[in-house]
Amino acid sequence: MSGTSTAGARPGAARPGANRWVVLFVLCVSLLLVALDATVLHVAVPAVTADLGPSGVELLWIVDAYPLVCASLLILFGTLGDRVGRRRVLLLGYAIFAAASAAATLAHTPEVLIGARALLGVGGAMIMPATLSVLRAVFPDRRERALAIGIWTAVAAVGAAVGPVLGGFLLEHFWWGSVFLINLPLLAVLLPVGRLVLPESKGGTDGPWDVLGALMAAAGVLGVVCGVKRVGAGEGPLSPLTLVPLCAGAALLVLFVRRQRHREHPLIDLRMFARRTFSTSVGCIVLAMLALVGLELIAVQYLQLVLGLSPLQTGLRLLPLTFAAMAAGVTGSVMLARLGPRRMVAWGFVLTAAAVLLLVRMGQHDRPALLTVGFVLLGWGLQTTLFGAYESMLSEAPAEQAGGAAAVGETSYQLGAGMGIALLGSVMNATYAPALASVKGVPGSAGTAAASSLGEAYAVAARLDGPAGAALRTAARHSFVHGLHVTLLVSAGLLLLGAVWALRLPRVAECPATPAAVDRGDGADRADAAGKGQDAQGGPAGRDGQDGREDPGARELREPQDARDLRETRPPEQRGGTRRTPRPASARTPRQAREPVEPSAARAATEAGTR
Repeated sequence: MSGTSTAGARPGAARPGANRWVVLFVLCVSLLLVALDATVLHVAVPAVTADLGPSGVELLWIVDAYPLVCASLLILFGTLGDRVGRRRVLLLGYAIFAAASAAATLAHTPEVLIGARALLGVGGAMIMPATLSVLRAVFPDRRERALAIGIWTAVAAVGAAVGPVLGGFLLEHFWWGSVFLINLPLLAVLLPVGRLVLPESKGGTDGPWDVLGALMAAAGVLGVVCGVKRVGAGEGPLSPLTLVPLCAGAALLVLFVRRQRHREHPLIDLRMFARRTFSTSVGCIVLAMLALVGLELIAVQYLQLVLGLSPLQTGLRLLPLTFAAMAAGVTGSVMLARLGPRRMVAWGFVLTAAAVLLLVRMGQHDRPALLTVGFVLLGWGLQTTLFGAYESMLSEAPAEQAGGAAAVGETSYQLGAGMGIALLGSVMNATYAPALASVKGVPGSAGTAAASSLGEAYAVAARLDGPAGAALRTAARHSFVHGLHVTLLVSAGLLLLGAVWALRLPRVAECPATPAAVDRGDGADRADAAGKGQDAQGGPAGRDGQDGREDPGARELREPQDARDLRETRPPEQRGGTRRTPRPASARTPRQAREPVEPSAARAATEAGTR
């Protein structure tokens, strides 16, 4: 693969020919750990509060330290992996994640738990982009890579969804530290297996690594994410606690972009964003997260506080979403081949919007069938969208920039999630709070306190007791459901905007031939072409003989002209014929080198016509 060096057989590196599907399995288990830790603590917050007694600010940092640190360091460690070796960064991430998990398990004070969660974020930032960039190196063929990315995204969805279920199960049988303890046995296996199986790969190593630029990117992303999360937590957008980190982070990111544009060897080649497919894919990831992550948190509150489900029951109710996401990820490569990136991502957005609109029918009472159907459609549509966007983004990026591209994708995911929580949380609060200001028989101070959240409204209603408490509880439930409906409509609008944006993606997925495919010989090429709807020259079969238009039923994944030209450079005895070999590129003039090599049959016909 151009631009990527893979280590040879040596102790600690994968041997040449190591099973790439075994490598994929190791990468998926690594990703599963990171995805689980992003959500498994949510259901343990009450137990942590009761045991450690943190303040409100400390509790906020216990929950947010992991995603904040992880999001801010993705670009730093993604580009570092391109420079020093992705496998090396991944293995170091395993070690840090294990040490942080042990520290969190044994934490006896809020400060120790906050530090352990921040260290988990460092390990997660090393693991996440490394898994995707190693996957890019191990699967150079786009068809196989599409299947691998489908499995990778399905595992990410499983980890995020199973986290609350696993956390609820562990809390019912063990103490809260067990949600971190489960990482240690898996990491004890992953470290030696990863050292044995994973191949080492690097990107471009020209020039020094931009340490200052990496720190600027980390601080800038940290400031932006922190400011966005403050808005999502209910802080005013003009509050100093919001404006200072937000503006400082934005300024650092602007300086980072200017610095990268003027460096001969930048951390991230910003010219990737000039590629329409890459920039559109990143935008689709942001819009998908913007529309759905905040909605997911609100839906969990609905299941627990309105329908009265336990944390474990809530996790089980969300399992249909997980199973649908798994199925969509595994079948993603087939859908990509049939539909192409544009239709796949656009229809994924449309299907997700339809699921969200269906969930508007949720009300005060439980409707299991409606929720199941809505969650299945939601899981399938969201996973289809993310698969198509990630696959297009990673395939468009140069191989030597795989780590940086993976870091950009993961950072976009985190930023979209943070902005989604802030935006949809603000919409929810704006529609929920006003109705509680004038509940009959409820004092104004009680109504103001109840307006902060549905859980707080229940607590205030319990203190009031009697008819006033019952009235406040009923008003809060109705207002919350109304706010949920409005939030769902806003989310559906964002998803439809994403469907329009996805129309910028290419209609088909180009699949460059790998060197192994080119070296098989012309007879194998013709057999493959016949089986894939192509003629012997590699062009799509079923063309109109009059105007050369491609038949709509032709294969979507076409072999590009470059691959057919490369096949023409083989000696005649390897091509199964006596066609004339084109002049080597080194013997051609600069103008000729820029022109495509004309296939032999067409050139012979041209020469005959000239004579």
